[in-house]
Amino acid sequence: MSEQQVKSYRVQGFDCMECANKFEKNVKRLDGVIEAKVNFGASKIMVTGNTTIEALEKAGAFEKLKVRDEAEQTVEHVPFWKQKENFKVYISAFLLIISWIIGTQYGELSLIPTIGFLAAIIIGGYSLFIEGFKNLIRLDFDMDTLMTIAIIGAAAIGKWEEGATVVILFAISEALESYSADKARQSIQSLMKIAPKETLIRRNGQELMVPVVDVQVGDTMIVKPGQKLAMDGVVTNGTSTLNQAAITGESVPVTKTINDEVFAGTLNEEGLLEVKVTKRVEDTTLSKIIHLVEESQAEKAPSQTFVDRFAKVYTPAIIIFAVLLSVIPPLFMGDSWGDWIYRGLALLVVGCPCALVISTPVAIVTSIGNAAKNGVIIKGGVHLEEAGSLKVIAFDKTGTLTRGIPEVTDVVTFNKNEQDIITLTAALEKGSQHPLASAIVRKAEEERLKFNDIEIEDFQSITGKGVKARINQNMYYVGSPNLFEETLSNGIKKAIHNQIVTLQKQGKTVMVFGTVMLG
Repeated sequence: MSEQQVKSYRVQGFDCMECANKFEKNVKRLDGVIEAKVNFGASKIMVTGNTTIEALEKAGAFEKLKVRDEAEQTVEHVPFWKQKENFKVYISAFLLIISWIIGTQYGELSLIPTIGFLAAIIIGGYSLFIEGFKNLIRLDFDMDTLMTIAIIGAAAIGKWEEGATVVILFAISEALESYSADKARQSIQSLMKIAPKETLIRRNGQELMVPVVDVQVGDTMIVKPGQKLAMDGVVTNGTSTLNQAAITGESVPVTKTINDEVFAGTLNEEGLLEVKVTKRVEDTTLSKIIHLVEESQAEKAPSQTFVDRFAKVYTPAIIIFAVLLSVIPPLFMGDSWGDWIYRGLALLVVGCPCALVISTPVAIVTSIGNAAKNGVIIKGGVHLEEAGSLKVIAFDKTGTLTRGIPEVTDVVTFNKNEQDIITLTAALEKGSQHPLASAIVRKAEEERLKFNDIEIEDFQSITGKGVKARINQNMYYVGSPNLFEETLSNGIKKAIHNQIVTLQKQGKTVMVFGTVMLG
């Protein structure tokens, strides 16, 4: 038997776990589909078997879901207040307010406000009623069924205003749930935007812009200064520094030269690089990170599993209890039917489990997504919950923990005073975008040193090592210790070298400032 095809699709329009679960069930019933699994947090569905996007969208027609191939670019995000599905909320709320104002003048039971309340109910709740009636026929009791029974009951006993209010409140709650879920998913969308969607490739002696999905292993990618890498690969020509913070978490750019490995999503800061592509777009390190985050969001935490089980029992229990509350007092105690039916309907409204069911997954998805944006991958809600009970944490990050923003911690001088050294160094580094250069400039600004008044001549960047420039006929250098080992004929003096080693053992990045006399 041949291995069945497994394909991923992205889904737009999920606003609650219940509609995601319903979509999954509908897809499983499609011809050619063997298995389907929805990842609500990542807004994806994995389908085993053969189907089409048209068939999937038909399975999600109840919620007007849009389906696209996983490889397609992300659709443009529509602001919450502009989304078409929210227009019914605006119209219904307007009709309710106008009808309420008219009702205060002429009475709630007069014809005009009653028509207004009825219009608000129909406009705000038509999709709710359709699903509620379908579920009622199938004896599938969910929140749509609860709301449908409550609203019809309110209209039956003449409580038009209450019925309209319930519809609008429910529509608002659905819109807010959709907003919460959408905000949670935007963390993954931001990860996807780290790497560009097209890149400059050299093929057959020609340079052309190619979408990343069309880039092949072995192609030569040309990356100019200031551009991000679109693919993983190995440097074949050039030397530059790459900011890899988004991928590796390293706060200091790393020098890359021939035969060094580079990653998609990293920023080329200085030189021109030619890179031989070694992985397809779906296999890059960034793609694997995104996949890990999406899989971790699909893994249910203990509290989420409990809420899901609880909701299945809770919903029919609320319906049964509401029926008993409406029937028993009038039958056995002689009370008013209208009064107790009203109370039973109120119980259905306040007992709707929608917020309960959505709260846990949205909280977990948001937490995992925000952690991923900050460079921390949490593999599932289980581990996120367990982190709350930790008493001791042991870190192992090359002897230090960083905030990602370098700062000057020590200034060691040998010939000049400290302020002169900082002033001259900041004057050389003020034109650089390197994080270490920025730290030195910030230090000079904090001490209000006049480094901007110093005239710089013959400025030159030495890729991966530092910079040099002439000040008052003297050539000054700022950079890594390796720069001075290569520049000085006898290398760095032993006493200075020992001082550098001491600082490096403390987990600090050392920059050296020095001069070569020209006159």
